[in-house]
Amino acid sequence: MAATAGGEEHVSSEVLRGLAHHLNCLNEDNKATRKRAIEFIKKETVDKGLSSGVLQEIFSALLKPLLKCLSDPMERCRETAISVITEFIRCVPKPEEFLPYLMPCLAQRFGENEILEPAEELRLSAVDLLSLTVEVCGKHLAPYVSEMIKILQRTIVDPFPDVKRESCRCTVNFAQSVPEHFHMQADSLVKPLMMTITHQHSRVRVAVIEATGSVIQHGSGRNMDDVLPHLSQRFLDDSPQVRKAVTAVVGDWLLHLRDRYSYFHKLIPLLLSNTTDEIPEIRLLAADLWKRAGTQWEKENEEDIKDKMDFLLAPPAHYPPGVDRPVLGCRELVVRNLGRLIPAITHDLTDWLVPTRIRTSQLLCVLLLHAEDHSTQHLQPLLETLYRTCTETEKEVVKNCLAAAKLIGTFVPPPVFLKLLLDRVNTPHSSACSWAPLMVLAAVLQGCSKPLLKPHLQQIADTLVQPSVCQEYQQVVYLQQLLACVDVLLRQCESDCGAVSLQLLQVLISIQSLSAEPQLIAKALESAHFMGKVQDLDLMELYRQHMGQLLDWLFASVSSWSSYSPQRLQLHIIVTQSGPVIGEFLNQLMPIVNSCLQPDRDKEMRMSIFTMLAKLLLDGSNTLDSQGCFRDEAESFLCNILLPNLVWKAGRTAGALRTSALSCLLALLHGGAITPGQLLCLEEKLSPHVLSSLEEDSQMGRLMACRSLSAMLKLIGRSMRQDTLNQIYPELLKRLDDSNAEVRAAALHGVGLWFSSLTKDYSSELCAPHLQLLFQQLLLHLDDPNPAVQDQVLEILKKASVVHPVLLKREAEAAKDKHRSPVYCQQLLQHISSLSAETTAPGSE
Repeated sequence: MAATAGGEEHVSSEVLRGLAHHLNCLNEDNKATRKRAIEFIKKETVDKGLSSGVLQEIFSALLKPLLKCLSDPMERCRETAISVITEFIRCVPKPEEFLPYLMPCLAQRFGENEILEPAEELRLSAVDLLSLTVEVCGKHLAPYVSEMIKILQRTIVDPFPDVKRESCRCTVNFAQSVPEHFHMQADSLVKPLMMTITHQHSRVRVAVIEATGSVIQHGSGRNMDDVLPHLSQRFLDDSPQVRKAVTAVVGDWLLHLRDRYSYFHKLIPLLLSNTTDEIPEIRLLAADLWKRAGTQWEKENEEDIKDKMDFLLAPPAHYPPGVDRPVLGCRELVVRNLGRLIPAITHDLTDWLVPTRIRTSQLLCVLLLHAEDHSTQHLQPLLETLYRTCTETEKEVVKNCLAAAKLIGTFVPPPVFLKLLLDRVNTPHSSACSWAPLMVLAAVLQGCSKPLLKPHLQQIADTLVQPSVCQEYQQVVYLQQLLACVDVLLRQCESDCGAVSLQLLQVLISIQSLSAEPQLIAKALESAHFMGKVQDLDLMELYRQHMGQLLDWLFASVSSWSSYSPQRLQLHIIVTQSGPVIGEFLNQLMPIVNSCLQPDRDKEMRMSIFTMLAKLLLDGSNTLDSQGCFRDEAESFLCNILLPNLVWKAGRTAGALRTSALSCLLALLHGGAITPGQLLCLEEKLSPHVLSSLEEDSQMGRLMACRSLSAMLKLIGRSMRQDTLNQIYPELLKRLDDSNAEVRAAALHGVGLWFSSLTKDYSSELCAPHLQLLFQQLLLHLDDPNPAVQDQVLEILKKASVVHPVLLKREAEAAKDKHRSPVYCQQLLQHISSLSAETTAPGSE
C-alpha cells in the first residue's frame, strides 16, 4: 500500500513537472497562450484518466491557478477552468479539502450583487459546479453556509432561466445536506425565491416551489406568512405541473413540518383546494396527502379523540350518496380550524379574480363535507357568505355555493337553519338582491331529508305565503327562486305537502300573477299540477278543495285593490284555471266582483275585471254558470255592476271602461248566462245605456254597442213593445253612416234583426212614418260604393218587404231613377212583385 502511495506521488510529481511551464503561461498577457495552456492542463490531467489519488495531489497544486482563471478576460479560458475544476471535484476522493479555497472564490465571483460573469452559459456551469460540490461534500459544507447562501441568493434571481432552476435544485440538496446549520440563514433565501415564483417558465416555477418547500421545511419557519400568499396563487396556476408541485410541497409540510400545528389553519385550505382540481392525477395526489395527514394527526392525538374513534364510526343518517366520508383525523382537523377558515373563505369569495372565487367556492363545499354538523356553530357567517355569493355573475361560483348550501341542509338540524333563513327571507336586507335568501333556502331544503323536514312544513309554507315574500317583488329571478322553494318542498315531501297545499297553491298563484315570462308561468302551472298529483287530485279538484279559502284570502283585501294590486291578477288566475269549479262558489266570488266594479274604484282595475268576466261569460256553461246558478245573480249583476259602469263620463279612460263593460254585456248575452225573461225585465233600464253607447267616440265602443243591441234583439226582440222598437231603429240608422266599415256592418245586421223582431202586433199602418223613414234610408245605402254593403242592404229590404210591401214599392219606384246603380232597385221591385203575386194567387189564403 505504501508502494502504491509512493507510485501515485511519483506520477503526480511527473505530471506537475510537465505542467510547470503551462502554469506559468496562465499569467501571460497573450490570450491565445493562456488558452493553449489551460487546454493542455485539462488534457494532461482530467482527460488522461489518472487515478483519483494522483488527481488529488495534482488538484491541490492546480486549484489556485485554476481559480484565478475564473476571472480571466477570455470566455474560453473561464469556461475551461470551470470545466477542469468540476471534473476534479467529481473525481478526487476528498473534495472537501479544497473547500477553503473553492467556496470563497465562487462566492466572490458569483455571489455579488452585480453580475461579474457576463456569459449565462458559464453562470450555469458554475451553478452546476456548486451543485456537484454539495453532492460530493455534503455535511462538510457546514462551515460555508454563508458563502452558499450568498451565491444562491444571487443565482436564484439570475436572468437565465436554467440558472434559476439549477440554483433551486442546489438549494434543495444543500438544505438536506446540512439541515442543522441551514436553518440559521435559510430565511434569507425566501425573498429571492418569492421574486422568482411567478417566472413565465413553468419549469422554473416548479423548481422554485420545490426549493421553497425545503427552505421552509429546514428553516426557522418564521417566513411562512411571507410564503403562503405566493404559494396560494400557484394553486391557480395554468400549468398542471406547477399545481402538482405545490400540492406535494404543502402536503409534505402538513406531514413533516416541525411547527405544522401552528399552521394547520393556513395549510389545510391550500391542500384541500386541490382535491377538486380538474386534473385527476393532482386530485388523487392531494387526496392521498390529505388522508395521510389526517391519519397521522389521528395517531398523534389518539388520547384526545378516543371516544370519537370508538363510538362515532358510522356516518350520519342521509349522508350524501356516492361520497366517501373523510377519515376521523381529517374531519377533526377541519372542525378544529373551521372558525379560522371561514373568514378567509368569505374574503376570497369576493376576490376580483374569477379563478380564485371558483376555487374558494369549491373549497367551501369540501370544508362543509368534513365539518358535518359542526358547521352549525358557524351557520350565521356561512349563510351571510352564501347570500352574497349567490348574486355572483360567475355561474360556476353560484353552482358551488348552492352545493355548499345543500350540505348545510344535510348536516345542520332544520330548527337551527330555518330560524335564520326564514327571518332573512321575510326581511331581505337588499331589495336589489332580495332573491338571494330564497335561492339559499331552496338549496338548503334540497339537502334536508324528508323525515327531518316534515315537522317544519307549516312554518316554511306560512313564511312563503306572507305578502312581503310572495307579493312584494316582480323580478323574474326572485319569482324563479320562490318557485324553486315550492318545487323542493313538493319533491322532498310529496304527499306530506297536503297539509300545506293551500299555502303552496297561494304562492304558485302569486308567481303566475306577477310574472310576465310565459316560461315561468308555465312552470308554476306545472308545479300546481304536480301538487295535485301527489295528493291524487287533478287541478280542478285541487281548486275545489281550496276555492273557498282562496276567495276569502282575496276578499280580505279587496277594498284596497288598485290596477297595480297583485290580488287582481291572482283573481284572474284563480277563475280562469279553476274552470267549472268557480261556478260552485259564486256566493263568494260575486261580492269580490261587486266590490271591484263599483263606480268609485280604480278605472283600470275595473277594465281588467270586465275583460276577465267577458272571457268567462263567453263560455259561461263551463265557467261561471257551470252549475246554472249565475242566472240567479244575473239581474243583480246587470243592475248593480254593469249599468253603473255604462253611465257616460268624460275622458278617454272612462270611454275605454265603458267599452270593456259593453264587451262584458255582449259576452253575457252571447254566453247564455241570462234568460230572455230576465233580460226582458231589465230592458227598460238597459236599452238607454246601450243606445247612448252607439254614440261613443271609440270605434270599438260603437261596435260593442251595435253587437250588444243585436244580441238583445235576437233574444227578446219579438217580445219588445212597439214604442221600444221604434226608439231603437233611428240609432241604428245613424251608424249606417259610421266611418268604420265594421261598425256599419254590425249596424246593418242590427237593422235586419230589428225587422225580424216585428210581429203581427206591430201596426204597419200606424207606424208607417217609421217604416217610410227606414225604407228611405236603406234605399239610399243601395248606392254604397261597397258591393258587400249593397248586397246586405238588398237582403234586409227583401226581408222588410213583408212588413209593408205597398209602402216599400212606392219608395223603391221613387228612388229607382235617382240611383247610380238602379239594378238593385229593380231586383227589389221584382221581389215585391213576386211576393204580391203569391199573395193574390188563387188558393194563396
